[in-house]
Amino acid sequence: MASSSPTLWYKQTPHFVSLFVLLLISYFTWFRLGQPAPIAFWTAFSIPALHQIFVWLAWRLELQSSLVSKTLGFRAYLVIFFVLFVGRFLSLFLLAYLDRGTLGLNSSVQIAVTVICLCLSLYAIYSVRRYFGMARAAGADHFELSYRSLPMVNQGIFKYSSNSMYVYAFLLVWAIAIGLNSSAALIIAAYSHIYIWVHYYCTEKPDMDFIYSPKEP
Repeated sequence: MASSSPTLWYKQTPHFVSLFVLLLISYFTWFRLGQPAPIAFWTAFSIPALHQIFVWLAWRLELQSSLVSKTLGFRAYLVIFFVLFVGRFLSLFLLAYLDRGTLGLNSSVQIAVTVICLCLSLYAIYSVRRYFGMARAAGADHFELSYRSLPMVNQGIFKYSSNSMYVYAFLLVWAIAIGLNSSAALIIAAYSHIYIWVHYYCTEKPDMDFIYSPKEP
């Protein structure tokens, strides 16, 4: 357990190295596809990066000096967080729509995989809202001490994984890409789902180790 709050740059070298590698892989794969819908593609790539970089900065600065609370305030932080969060899925949907039909999946496989991914992701989002709380999911425990005493959630989809938001909720990106049969959107879906795990290991987990470590009286 961490005894002091993580510094701003703690574990961010692997974060940005991973982002750069994902950028290269996404670019060369997209290039081999013939560079479809370039504006939509790079918008859909950029929003997850902006979202996760914003969260990294906000969380670490808040833990270090309460800077976000003193300037933006928690409510403004939540607005920016959820605008970017929703933007991830809207931009992916637009890309998938513009590039629809290019993946060439068998229709029965396409429907089956889409339904499975959609059901699991929507149940995860429902479980987060119903049992966990959207503010808590956005990192409220970085800002308000009252959230740090809340018990672990083991209801809904959290029965099956304590990290259901990343395991199941992000299956929505796969449902969008496969549902619209888009090869370009599938690249972004893979990147987005991998990159959220980079966020977990490089930013969220070190923060949680500090926030929930036993404190000396």
